[in-house]
Amino acid sequence: MTEAWEQEGRINQKRRTRAAILMAAGELLEQGQRPTVAQVADAALVSRATAYRYFPTQEYLLFEAALETTRSDIDRELDEDTPPEDPEARLEMLIHALQQRIVHKEAAFRTMLRLSLEKYPEDEGRSGRSSPSRLRGGGRVRWIEKALTPVRGRLEEPEFRRLVAALSLCMGIEALVVLRDVCALEASEAEHVLRWAARTLLRASLTEVHASPR
Repeated sequence: MTEAWEQEGRINQKRRTRAAILMAAGELLEQGQRPTVAQVADAALVSRATAYRYFPTQEYLLFEAALETTRSDIDRELDEDTPPEDPEARLEMLIHALQQRIVHKEAAFRTMLRLSLEKYPEDEGRSGRSSPSRLRGGGRVRWIEKALTPVRGRLEEPEFRRLVAALSLCMGIEALVVLRDVCALEASEAEHVLRWAARTLLRASLTEVHASPR
């Protein structure tokens, strides 16, 4: 087995472990409990040390578990709605679905952003490497890739990955914080700017492809 395959296997295992912990936390929250990290670890059938590596504090874990519901809601909405063939319309549908939920739970998302940026003791000494507690679900990237399905074959893989990365800046709590706190926009104005930015990036990428000799 190559090193690349081993690395991918470790990443997939970390994602499965993280998902199991969040699922257990979500079930306990639905029961009206406010579980500790240790209680969630027991319910998820993972060691408490493992759970603490992913979620060093109860606050971090419970906010992630609550926000995981938002991700599930978006997955369901995008699967239930018949997406248009126009990639711009698909992107705008995604941005609207995501930003509406972020605005609705803005305080929780801001807390999640703060927690995700904090350094915990177990992160020290991991310079240049992602720790388990920093492993995110990757929902945004997956949603963007799905929205761009109609144009994926028109772009080389490096160009496609660059576009996905650029579009990830056009949605999420980070973008909302900039537009509301720095630019002093209302929520509806912020979404308008994000949708415009996404359309502009997509058009520029496709125009660049047509203009470049193959």
